[in-house]
Amino acid sequence: MLTKNDLRQNRTAGAILLNMLLAAVSLFVNGFGVYLTIQANIGAGPWDVLNLGLSKTLGILYGTASIAVSLTILVIDILLREPIGIAMFIDAVVVGKAVDFFNYIHAVPPASSLLTGIPVLLAGLVIVGYTQYTYMIAALGCGPRDTLLVGLAKRARRVPIGAVSIALLSLVTLSGWLLGGPVGVGTLLNAFCAGPIMQFAFHTVKFDAAGIRHQRLRESVKVFLRR
Repeated sequence: MLTKNDLRQNRTAGAILLNMLLAAVSLFVNGFGVYLTIQANIGAGPWDVLNLGLSKTLGILYGTASIAVSLTILVIDILLREPIGIAMFIDAVVVGKAVDFFNYIHAVPPASSLLTGIPVLLAGLVIVGYTQYTYMIAALGCGPRDTLLVGLAKRARRVPIGAVSIALLSLVTLSGWLLGGPVGVGTLLNAFCAGPIMQFAFHTVKFDAAGIRHQRLRESVKVFLRR
């Protein structure tokens, strides 16, 4: 029988599988939050500007573009020798394809004005904030983009991580805009509100993200091989 410590520390194959399921479900719902920020129709978040720009330029689905970007970042994370976990691969695939699913079923129509778009965008960011919590408690790795930011900050020790984040998001946004991605008020709201909303969500559930020890991929493999 699985204990809470087994689940928290991914001590058994069963615990890892349950946490993989938790991560996948969380990221699917997270994808709905991302979808709402896009349907707000007032400018997408920095990474989504890039994904949508690639989608438009290459004539591919948003999810396909998102997976391509995520896997590229994952390769960079590996080259930077940053810790890689199973959930990072789940993240790379599930969020983008969840957005494609909600697009396919036309879950929410695009907002028609700034007045209606801002509440839709903020609702999306709230969903993203809380699903970040349920994803992270699986303790199987952070997202590829967060890992990239940390990896870059480690290598630019004299530069505050906030400045590294701004530089990275600016580069991503510019690249996406040049490819035809939608930039607008929503892009700024995403960039400046996502972090505080996520911190608010963590505060309401009394979650300390820094206190989570994420299991690395090789550790997860060892647990499965012990069976």
